[in-house]
Parts: sequence; C-alpha cells; structure tokens
Amino acid sequence: MVRRLLGTAVFGYFALFAVLILLLGYRWNVHRKPPTQPIAYSHEIHVGKLGLKCESCHTSVDTSTFAGVPSVSRCMECHKTVLADRPEIKKLHKYWTDKKPIPWNRVYRIRIRNYVYFSHKRHIKAGIKCLQCHGEVKAMPQMRAVRSLKMGWCKSCHLAHNAPTDCLTCHR
Repeated sequence: MVRRLLGTAVFGYFALFAVLILLLGYRWNVHRKPPTQPIAYSHEIHVGKLGLKCESCHTSVDTSTFAGVPSVSRCMECHKTVLADRPEIKKLHKYWTDKKPIPWNRVYRIRIRNYVYFSHKRHIKAGIKCLQCHGEVKAMPQMRAVRSLKMGWCKSCHLAHNAPTDCLTCHR
C-alpha cells in the first residue's frame, strides 16, 4: 500500500513538472510572437537596407521617457511618392487622408508601469544603444520582443554598465 502511494506521488510530481514546463514554453512562445500590426512595416527594409537610424522615426527617443512611434506625416515624408502603389503604402495613405494616427500595437510593455519608471532619454544619454534592449531590428521583417524587460534582466544590465541599482532608480 505504501509502495503504491509512493509510486503515485512520484508520478504526480513528474506530471506536475511536465505541465509546468509546457506552460512556461507556451508563455515564452506567446511572449516572443510579434503582435499583428495595422500596416506591415519592415525594420529590415527601413533600417537594414535603407540605413535609417532609430531616431529618424522615433524622434522623441532622446528627449522623452517614451521613444514614441512615428506620426503618419513622418512616414509620408517619403511615401507620398515612394512605392505609393503598394498595398501597405495605400493603407498609410488612407490614414493620411483620413487624418488619423496609425493604431500600432505595442511590442514592448513594462507590465507594472504604475510602479516602474523607465526613460528612453536617460538610457540614450548614458550611451546605451537601441539594439541592447531591442535586438538587431535591422534583421526583423516584423518587430518582435527579444528581451523580457523584467527586473532581473534590467538589473543585470545595470550591473554590467555600472548604472545605479538602488530601488528608487526605477521604482517610484
């Protein structure tokens, strides 16, 4: 009887462990899956092939806490004429003529925003390159999250760059 109970308990622990691994794997894949965007914008083309700098489109990255997304007018500076007959550019033109912003879906999000203070401006001024957090976007046909942006990851980066690790640096 005790032997049978012990066997059942061991099986139960292994089954629980297997389910936990599957759930973590699922969560990891969902985290890494890029969100669907209203316009298929390719960093691979704009950054990789054309050589645009991040600041060309994310104009507030060095002056604000948020990097921001480019305005429709920023995109239209080139696309009034460049590839204007392409289906994705026609979508852009529709937002332009309707005078509506493009409803981009966030790729990165700090989950507990009410308690965490993050500033792109601070990181840019400290010399942190965009690719350190966002990866090699020039090789991404579709933008996706490549870092977790969880406290452990951020803290290890702060330690590696001799940045402050005091709680009040990030937590308000």
